[in-house]
This record gives sequence, structure tokens and C-alpha cells, in this order.
Amino acid sequence: MERLAHIYGRGVNVVAAGMLAAIFITFLIQIAARYVLTHFGWKLELGWTIELNLTLWLWLVLFTCAFVLRERDHVKFDLIYSHVSPAKKRVFAVLAASSIVVALVAAMPDTWDYVSFYKIKKSPTLRIRLNYVFVIYLVFAAVLILRYGWRIVDVLRGRDLSRDERDILAD
Repeated sequence: MERLAHIYGRGVNVVAAGMLAAIFITFLIQIAARYVLTHFGWKLELGWTIELNLTLWLWLVLFTCAFVLRERDHVKFDLIYSHVSPAKKRVFAVLAASSIVVALVAAMPDTWDYVSFYKIKKSPTLRIRLNYVFVIYLVFAAVLILRYGWRIVDVLRGRDLSRDERDILAD
């Protein structure tokens, strides 16, 4: 199981790095076309670079949040959480995870409708169907529902602290 988790972790990191590399290369093409080639009198219309970068950025952020970042990597406002007893931390953890699950589940039908509606529209330059662009949000929401649902189960079973949190508390 640990080997499978390692392969999964490497795979999602490679996908995220590939998207980041594609953004960077596209950005360099855009800079070269705008500043270098125009210096020599060539004018290339590269509107597709902006559209590709925006789409890749959307996918990179949502994909990374869903598949790459661990619980401890997410930004948290823990001013109160860090100063309460372990029992209250469990209550806060269940409330926070439940809020996320309820909100995402409640929004899922409308989100599905929104993404499905965009199958009739295409992006202006690349002519990609917009439901393909926005489907990553459905994946993101579904993964977060599963992750935070599992977090609730872990907290209720008493296994709510990650290895890193346990190590910090032990110090």
C-alpha cells in the first residue's frame, strides 16, 4: 500500500509539474513573439497563449489542491484551534470538515448544470469546448468531498492527527 501511495504521489506531482512547465513554455513563447520577433519586424498573433495559460492555470490550481496538497499544506486560520484542548480540536475538525462536505454536496447539482451547459460553447481562440475547461472543478469538488468525508471518519475514530501534527505535539 505504501508503494502504491508513493507511485500515486509521484504521478500527480509529474502531472502538476507538466502543467506548470507548459505554462512556463507558453509564457516564454508569448514573450519571444511580443518582444524579440517584433524587434525584427515580425508580427505574430498569439492570442492562444493567453487562453492556454489561463486554462492551464485553472487546471493546475484545482488539480494540485485536490490531488497534490496534503491536509497540512492547506492554509488554515487556526488562531483559536491551536489554543484549545484536543477534545475541542476534534469538535472543530468535525465542524469544519462537515461544513466543507455539506457546502460542496449542496453545490454539486448546480455545478454539474453549469459545467454541462458549457458543452454548447467553445473558447474564443483555441475552440475548446468550455465544459472540458471547467470539468476540473467537478473533479476538485468530488475529491474534496471524499477527503473531508474521510477526515470526519478519522476524527470520529480518534485518528484525526496527521503524523506531522503528532510529531509537533511530541516536541
